[in-house]
Amino acid sequence: MELQKGRPDDIDGRLEREIRVYDLLDQLGMEYERTDHEEANTMEACNEIDRILDTTICKNLFLCNRQETQFYLLMMPGEKPFKTKDLSAQIHSARLSFGKPEYMEEFLHIKPGAVSIMGLMNDTENHVQLLIDREIVKSEMLGCHPCVSMSSLKLRTKDVLEKFLPAVHHEAMIVDLPEVK
Repeated sequence: MELQKGRPDDIDGRLEREIRVYDLLDQLGMEYERTDHEEANTMEACNEIDRILDTTICKNLFLCNRQETQFYLLMMPGEKPFKTKDLSAQIHSARLSFGKPEYMEEFLHIKPGAVSIMGLMNDTENHVQLLIDREIVKSEMLGCHPCVSMSSLKLRTKDVLEKFLPAVHHEAMIVDLPEVK
């Protein structure tokens, strides 16, 4: 595993959903670094990747309300525990649970294990509300998957908030999740 600047030179064998991420980032003039690796679909598997990227890959959770009428993508630091009660009151949505993979695929064109803010580029009808923990917003860099779990990106947080999100017509709701005790 090594850090590379920008998109891969050779795109043979890569999924279209990944290539579309690079196309959009390049179109927006966003600089990014990338590393390819074995499939990493758990936070534990991302520990070595974190060291290569020299940033923390965000924990990304795809959530929904009980009626499956409201969907959320929560970005938070990987080491923070997630408790629905800490989030529910802030977003005024009780009984949150993990969203079904079918909705994740339909709205974000992502499979479980590759959940990423980059999937919002596919949510053209704004079915998914982005929630970002304040700690992520304060960080200079963030790590995420390019819609596949065999590559990871390092991006400037400011670029994600000021270039990527407006381009994909999404706004972030900032939430405060408690620290690890």
